[in-house]
Amino acid sequence: MKRKLLSALLGAAMLGTMLVGCGSSADKAADTSTAAVSTPEAAAASTPAADKKFKVYLITMDQMDQYWVNIDAGAKKAAAELGNVEYKWSAPDVKDDAKQIECINNAVADKADAILLAANGPDAVTAALKEAQAAGVKIVYVDSAAKFDGEATFATDNTAAGKTAGEEMKKALEAAGQTSGKIGIINVNAATASCVARETGFRSAFEGSKFELLATQYGEGDAAKSKDIAANYITSGVVGIFGTNEGSTVGAGNAIQEAGGKVIGVGFDKSDTILSLIKDGVLLATMAQNPDVMGEKGVKAAVDALQGKSLGGAVTDTGVSVINKANIK
Repeated sequence: MKRKLLSALLGAAMLGTMLVGCGSSADKAADTSTAAVSTPEAAAASTPAADKKFKVYLITMDQMDQYWVNIDAGAKKAAAELGNVEYKWSAPDVKDDAKQIECINNAVADKADAILLAANGPDAVTAALKEAQAAGVKIVYVDSAAKFDGEATFATDNTAAGKTAGEEMKKALEAAGQTSGKIGIINVNAATASCVARETGFRSAFEGSKFELLATQYGEGDAAKSKDIAANYITSGVVGIFGTNEGSTVGAGNAIQEAGGKVIGVGFDKSDTILSLIKDGVLLATMAQNPDVMGEKGVKAAVDALQGKSLGGAVTDTGVSVINKANIK
């Protein structure tokens, strides 16, 4: 009987030791014959996700436009409010797929937890995004999405906004007694989905009219290149020019100004230069997006996803407003 009792006590002691050893990775490293000791590492391992510091990158198409600066400002605001975000902005110096892929790869190498991405094109970055996702990185889109499922997207309804731009131009042309004529379009490139959608919407506003919309010219979002394109349009006798982003709009406005301001220009985005061109009567209007809202909501969504919340790939329209000389601030 004594032997049986002693055997039972020894078995219980061994079971207790095994249970202590499974408590945490820190405890496994300890001598299982001694009691578990609380360590900073063990405490960190049991810290709930809500208290973790997350590394979030914003990767935009380039660094050229004030528009991206405004997205960055919104993201910084959210990071400051949340208090658990280490935030960085990274971008190529110009719109270039290979350079944007390099930015994504660098963020993954830096152990980013999430990436807010404004994709330069829908297809080029997908392989890099697959690798990022495989490494556990959450992807949230701002402004322009790639053809790869992300946690959420915060962007303008670009087709609808482009149609509004077309309607504004058409209304101004008709008010000036112009019911026909050629119209030029300056886009960034044929791959940037957001700008392609704006062009599609713009063209739809003129369906059934006598206006002739010319073949699109691409300026890569560069104001100088876009100015040259606009100048050629003006020489060919256009009555209107549409710019699909900040650089395209600035270039069109500068060309119209140099030509004497007889062409109606409508564009996209809000910058000091664009607002000045509108105040001076050179440009009719611009479609002002809300990039700060994209950045702010994007960071908060990334943190929600990292804390386990399912966002379901939801697409949120962050809105647009028409800025013209009558309502400019």
